[in-house]
Amino acid sequence: MSGELSRFRIRFLIEGVGEAEGELNRLKAPLTVEALLNALPITSSASVWQGREVYFPVGIKKGAEKAKKKVEVGEIAYWPMGDALCIFYDEIKPYSEVNPVGRVVRGLELFRHVRQGTRIRVERVEK
Repeated sequence: MSGELSRFRIRFLIEGVGEAEGELNRLKAPLTVEALLNALPITSSASVWQGREVYFPVGIKKGAEKAKKKVEVGEIAYWPMGDALCIFYDEIKPYSEVNPVGRVVRGLELFRHVRQGTRIRVERVEK
């Protein structure tokens, strides 16, 4: 599968903070990424965990898929236990296994300014 068919650009509109960009990669967790793409746009209220991660419910109810317990800074992952999308903006160990689905490619630092309850909208960016 070529990169063109497996990567999808997304935008995070963070209320009162700004706009970040990410990329979902179908090769990382195909079923989870497909469910996320079908659910977009998603608007949700953010939570912050240990000052290093932003997460918010997305309503796709998927199980573990290529799940892991270690993540990289800038990674986007789906948390099956909480049915939430997670953005890891600092080094941290996830609470439980997550399905990696992509990366933040611009504006990662904006997530440091997200507070509990901040509204976040995730939408696909068409080419």
